[in-house]
Amino acid sequence: MNKPEKKFRCGPITASIFAEARVVNGQMVNFYSTCIDKAYKDGEQWKHTTSFAAEDLPKVALLATEVYKHLRVKVSDEETVGCEE
Repeated sequence: MNKPEKKFRCGPITASIFAEARVVNGQMVNFYSTCIDKAYKDGEQWKHTTSFAAEDLPKVALLATEVYKHLRVKVSDEETVGCEE
């Protein structure tokens, strides 16, 4: 997997933004995807999961909002393709 373009953290939860350049109608356009995961320690080993407890959900929501704001500002500045409203 490519290196994230940007990461947001809230405690053990991380939201990572990935960009993928594609040609659309002869122009390079960035498409963005997001992964949200939680780090936890299993013995001495750090692991990651995409399952969240109820008390994690406010942090997930906060990070999702920050990712959305970051991408919407980017889209308006760079005319990048994103979700349709």
